[in-house]
Amino acid sequence: MRWARRLKGDRVLRPTARRLALTVAIVAVSLTALPRGASLSGEVSSASLSGEVSSASLSGERLQPAVDARFEALASLVSDKMRDYHIPGVALGIVENGATTVRGFGVTSVEDPLPITTHTVFPIASISKTIAATAMMRLVEQGRVDLHAPVRTYLLDFRVQDEAVSREVTIWHLLTHTSGWEGQIAPVDRGDETLKTFVGSLRTLMQLAPPGAAWSYNNAGFSVAGRVIETVTGMSINAAVRDLVFKPLGLEHAGTTAPEFLSAPRFALGHFNRGESVPTLQRPFAPSTSVTAGGVGLCVADLLTYARFHLGDGTAAGGERVLSQATLDLMKTPQLRKQGNDDDIGIPWHLRRVGGVLTAAHGGTLGGHILLLELVPERHFAIGILTNASNGWRLIQDVERAALKSYEGATFSTNQAIAHRGLVETLPIVEPLATQPDPAPYIGRYLRPMNAVVVRAENSRVLVQVKPNSGDPQPEMPVAFYGPDRAVVTGGPDQGQSIEFVRTADGQVKWVRVGGRIAVRE
Repeated sequence: MRWARRLKGDRVLRPTARRLALTVAIVAVSLTALPRGASLSGEVSSASLSGEVSSASLSGERLQPAVDARFEALASLVSDKMRDYHIPGVALGIVENGATTVRGFGVTSVEDPLPITTHTVFPIASISKTIAATAMMRLVEQGRVDLHAPVRTYLLDFRVQDEAVSREVTIWHLLTHTSGWEGQIAPVDRGDETLKTFVGSLRTLMQLAPPGAAWSYNNAGFSVAGRVIETVTGMSINAAVRDLVFKPLGLEHAGTTAPEFLSAPRFALGHFNRGESVPTLQRPFAPSTSVTAGGVGLCVADLLTYARFHLGDGTAAGGERVLSQATLDLMKTPQLRKQGNDDDIGIPWHLRRVGGVLTAAHGGTLGGHILLLELVPERHFAIGILTNASNGWRLIQDVERAALKSYEGATFSTNQAIAHRGLVETLPIVEPLATQPDPAPYIGRYLRPMNAVVVRAENSRVLVQVKPNSGDPQPEMPVAFYGPDRAVVTGGPDQGQSIEFVRTADGQVKWVRVGGRIAVRE
């Protein structure tokens, strides 16, 4: 396959802030009525910054873009939100009943602005966790891993701070973010020894809750899962993921290392947003050191190929059986309610009902890239949104909610308590309780290894503050309760975000969850 050629000898003129803000959709490909056995391997022609629309070929045939009013409305919304939130580049894709529509917007970099195409590679950050789980479930089906076996079945010397947890924590706990230990730690890059070395370093890792007691987003657990995959397969995690997922699913542009990403003809570099200024390039580019926690990169075309697999019957496009239908269904079946909100966790899909419609999604956040893949299994619908700016979550939130409404008629209910899914979100429709609860059960100091979360009351207000062990504390966040143990930030840069309190089995408030991660009461 030939890649879209670069413009003007691989460069175009550097845009001014005004020109960047006015950048509109620059590549559009609509691939409709994909038959079984077809792939998104069509050649994409080059496009210009004038908004010219290209065509694509599929198995040698030329397809002209089809007009779908709903998709065009989403595309217009993407362009508007790119201007509003100063997002350099976006890739958008929709799957609906087997038909796939994809489009690129904006540029890969503000300093070397190549158009985003449907084959531009983005690091997909924590969406990688679903790929890790797909690989693990293949090993489960092959009889090489037992989902409910202790981790020590496969990693004989596995140990965290709590010896009982070290003995009893299972593969299921790893894939559902329920191991209970601190999760916001990453391996040091040691090449093929990265995950082995990381697992050996966890002996003093703080246990925040008993396994299963308090759901908490956990990168470390997925790194341990990656080491299990390495041990069982006898391969490096890079090779294992390629063998178990990329190759059988035909993900042609997927990779797991920085050299693979940066050698792609198009790679979307990450950017940071600061106020209303032009976004700045993140330097240096630093991919996740854990493939299974967040280290995969691919393009939106591959992402939707992957989405179609998870919406399907477990066979790849070529007919090869990769997973059983029963296993795919299990991965999208609630395993545990995320205490303090209305969402559930699957394996490892984050499950949420919107207007009665089940969604299974995973977001990602990494170095100036914010991303989302969301499935609506009952409707055979999926949406993928990839952005290359730290403000990207704002655009993703607006576009995802508009898509659910326009395609599925699904809207959120008032005071629906949504949970963390790998990217920042604000609560959709919040009406604080007219009578706020007594703050006394919530007041206190809650601990994590790297910070403390302080909850206090002042003049009938409740304030929450994250205080790192070193450096300046974060600004206090005023919160208001909108339901039992459920609070919303009412002011400041985190306005609209959720804070949840989690109780023990005997009803005592034991944990506070900020940004999807728990801290335990001192």
